Amino acid sequence: MPKKIVLAYSGGLDTSVILKWLQNKYECPVVTFTADIGQGDELSPIEAKAKNLGVAEIFIEDLQEEFVRDYVFPMFRANTLYEGTYLLGTAIARPLIAKRQIEIAKIVGADAVAHGATGKGNDQVRFELGYYANNPKIEVIAPWRDWEFQSRKDLIEYAEKNQITVPKDKMGEPPFSTDANLLHTSSEGKLLEDPWIEPPEYVFSRTSSIEDSPDKAEELIIEFKNGDPVSINNDNLKPHELLAKLNSIAGKHGVGRVDLVENRFVGMKSRGIYETPGGTILINARKAIESITLDKGEAHLKDEIMPKYAETIYNGFWFSSERIAMQRLIDSTQKNVNGEVKIKIFKGNVIILGRKSNNSLYDNSLVSFDEVGDYNQKDAEGFIKVNSVRLKKNNR
Repeated sequence: MPKKIVLAYSGGLDTSVILKWLQNKYECPVVTFTADIGQGDELSPIEAKAKNLGVAEIFIEDLQEEFVRDYVFPMFRANTLYEGTYLLGTAIARPLIAKRQIEIAKIVGADAVAHGATGKGNDQVRFELGYYANNPKIEVIAPWRDWEFQSRKDLIEYAEKNQITVPKDKMGEPPFSTDANLLHTSSEGKLLEDPWIEPPEYVFSRTSSIEDSPDKAEELIIEFKNGDPVSINNDNLKPHELLAKLNSIAGKHGVGRVDLVENRFVGMKSRGIYETPGGTILINARKAIESITLDKGEAHLKDEIMPKYAETIYNGFWFSSERIAMQRLIDSTQKNVNGEVKIKIFKGNVIILGRKSNNSLYDNSLVSFDEVGDYNQKDAEGFIKVNSVRLKKNNR
């Protein structure tokens, strides 16, 4: 039996029920930890809710800058897309929360941690791999895999029995579930489970529809240093401030919506609706600046390992030796990824207008038909003949 538990606590109905259930089942102190990673929730009531449930030790921490600087931006250096589409907004948040939860457990002398992820999703894996990577001996409690509740109705009855306030909008089954942070918002479940049915407009919380987006385009210049964005229109910003500003700009222009049926690590297909407005601008801008600053071999090698890197993060292995090894390779390619990218945002589109860099490998004298430069067109003949040998041989 644990002596003290640290719970990842959102202040919502589910984790409030989990908090009371842990107290009743284990009869030990429960410490709550709430990470502000830009989810947009009002955090001020959370402390009061935890206190009302008898919690003596409450941690509410602003981790937005660390989240973007140490997790989102390193991931973006790989131009990471899971299954070619998903920008990993949920997956990249879990390692930070898990790491800090373990650190808090050490601070308060807790021997167990708990989370509110269900037994069908990827997050249970991501949280728990993060826990074990940072403390192999920690005890992990996953209430959704252990308790007796089978439905939302069971949760509400338990909440009412234990004097947990149930908001009126939570009395029935929610139409879908959401997860949000500074990088994205995801929605899944219930009315979204049929992949043929178009998601209703009220599902989207941070992007305008194409129809409602402005009829006038907006142009931006994003500056990059060592592969990371540092300014928008010459306005130098901290990582989380820069992403927040891009979210605002892209969201109003309907940028960043994705409707994806993905392959979960736990073995099933799942339909998710994702909004990643600022991230969608960034990945397009990053590809543009890399197109003139990376050598062909570097660029293609990055493209080759990206799917493996993305899957590693998606599956919850942020702290694994293979992710760290890939990160070192990726980061080693970024020292010359400096310069500016000019972008137009319009009706859900991110349009590259131009790119420039003092580290550019683009040589006009080589590609121009108006200059001879160092390239002898006659040399191409031998190159073509050498590469044609196997094709001629195979023509039997």
